[in-house]
Amino acid sequence: MAKKSPKLRTVNKTIPPYPLNQFGKEFPFILGREIVYLLASKGKPKLEGDEWEEIFANCIGAKWKPSNVGLDDVVLGNTAWGAKTVKSTVKDFANLKLVRLISGRNSPVYSYGETIDTTSDPNKVGQSVLEIWNERVSAIREKFKHLRTVVLVKSNDLTQVAVFEFDTIRYDPELFDFIWNKNENLEGFEKGTKLKRFTWQPHGSQFTIHEPVPDKTLVISIKKPKSLDKNQVLSALGFDKSWITINSKS
Repeated sequence: MAKKSPKLRTVNKTIPPYPLNQFGKEFPFILGREIVYLLASKGKPKLEGDEWEEIFANCIGAKWKPSNVGLDDVVLGNTAWGAKTVKSTVKDFANLKLVRLISGRNSPVYSYGETIDTTSDPNKVGQSVLEIWNERVSAIREKFKHLRTVVLVKSNDLTQVAVFEFDTIRYDPELFDFIWNKNENLEGFEKGTKLKRFTWQPHGSQFTIHEPVPDKTLVISIKKPKSLDKNQVLSALGFDKSWITINSKS
């Protein structure tokens, strides 16, 4: 008779703040408000990575803590996020299929002391590039049970944005085939397919992940506000010349 395994009491202490890619009912309105304010105060549609990190943190009630690694810029409880922005010229963001995410500089020359050119075995180079990425992910996962990447896709005028997130994972080099392309950059494909997942540039060591956009992606359209009048803002603040102190060098 086979020995039965004992029944154990378990307590799940690793539940994330919310299910993956399910931001909550108020999230779109909070995000939209932040973008409207940004457009009105700046007067131009410019939203860069660090601003997106802070805005996303505010939207979910998390802590914004910019990271050199770029994988844990936003923290809430046992979960950390890396935040990315990317522009798209797709007319209707409901039709987004793929985005290219610049994901750091992975240099086998620096990390392993390797000499690399297009005569090098592309699969060996690809393995080294992915191992550097994997080490970064492992280091952050030692501190957080859940690690995600949240992406803001933006139109040129910021009147349309899409937001989605995915688990930030390690990549098994054995699952990918690498080749040198005509521009002397390394490309990684899912083995046995034509689905490109990575690009790596030897000059500068820039590592890009090609990420499919989920079917259930939040898409928001935003009415462009009028720019705030500079003089009206200064007047509302009560600004006068007494706010300015002149310290001349002798």
